[in-house]
Amino acid sequence: MKPARSEETDSTDPGMRLEPFRTLVGPLLLLTTIFFLNFMARIIQAPLMPAIEAELGISHGAAGSLFFTISIGYFISLMGSGFVSARLQHRGVIVLSSLLVGLILLVIAASSSLWTIRGSLVVLGLAAGLYLPSGIATLTGFVGRPHWGKAIAIHELAPNLSFVAAPLFAEAVLIWFSWRGALVLLGAATVLITLVFASRSRAGDFAGEAPNFRSLSALAGAPSFWLMVLLFSLGISSTLGIYTMLPLYLVNEHGFERDFANTVVAFSRLIGLVMALVGGWVTDRFGPKRTLGIVFLLTGGFTLMLGLSPTPWVSAVVFMQPMVAVCFFPAGFAALGMVVPPSARNIAVSFTTPMAFMIGAGVVPTLIGVIGDIWSFGLGVSLVGGLILAGAFLPRFLKVERPPETL
Repeated sequence: MKPARSEETDSTDPGMRLEPFRTLVGPLLLLTTIFFLNFMARIIQAPLMPAIEAELGISHGAAGSLFFTISIGYFISLMGSGFVSARLQHRGVIVLSSLLVGLILLVIAASSSLWTIRGSLVVLGLAAGLYLPSGIATLTGFVGRPHWGKAIAIHELAPNLSFVAAPLFAEAVLIWFSWRGALVLLGAATVLITLVFASRSRAGDFAGEAPNFRSLSALAGAPSFWLMVLLFSLGISSTLGIYTMLPLYLVNEHGFERDFANTVVAFSRLIGLVMALVGGWVTDRFGPKRTLGIVFLLTGGFTLMLGLSPTPWVSAVVFMQPMVAVCFFPAGFAALGMVVPPSARNIAVSFTTPMAFMIGAGVVPTLIGVIGDIWSFGLGVSLVGGLILAGAFLPRFLKVERPPETL
């Protein structure tokens, strides 16, 4: 017999509301656009890096460390985002984050020294990091739980579309301007969409839960939470960690021209737009644990092949590697939302993501760059692939709540 859902249950967990999914598409797409520009701001340096390296005269390791500086700010911001959302509400945090991201891109474009750029990238990470916990809390607040997989998959179109758009956008701008022009255009677009969101959307008009000793103790004492940190570290390594160093890897180790390398990287991410939606459907159909295990098994194998492939084969593997990697996030965020109480979801995201991002998008690119200076890029990529492959056995240990039955 199906238990009736009480009004108390609905008020405790706003994600249990069951509005038709089609009525939620409009606000979901606007939120996804905010996330798209937020993510573009953090990865646009990757396709621009060969030009940045040439102008600033820096090593591969120093280039990789620029992504680490973003991750430092991102880490700090995500850790403290709960305090901000408890005071500004999630909608206010989204507006603040997006506006600051747009403005700091303009500052970076005007910077003339490496240390000024590094400092500005830390601030960029601080601004961008405010978004994700409030974005996920906002999404799970106005989308019913039976639709989470699909809604998160649409939201995850933002980073996947960014992976495609960033190299193409960079190459288009570099025809006429320097890498600084790309940052100016992206910053202006971000400020504009922020004004649209602030004036048109009421999504996220509720406060988050600020971290407290009780909630932090509950998270720290949950083995599934720490397992999610590790899984997210591997998931981010397989996507953003590899992507940020891929243009340099193709240019410096396989002899690709910069424009050709960026074109290959961009088109290899097109399939990710479809696969992210497939990942959402598979997560709803088979559950996050099984989905995560398959994703890591296939992604780890393809990443290992990417580092070991000879030049004639590497382009094909560049297309295969992201096909399954992008399926991690719908399953990952769905699992994360099920291992914590509804009121603590923003806290779980704000503590899981920074640690994972610091490793996957900070340590991993720096490690690949350093290994590229000392030995070869391929060795660094292969090492990351082996770690991801080993992670395929971890999801089975997750303790995921079974969703309540609905009427």
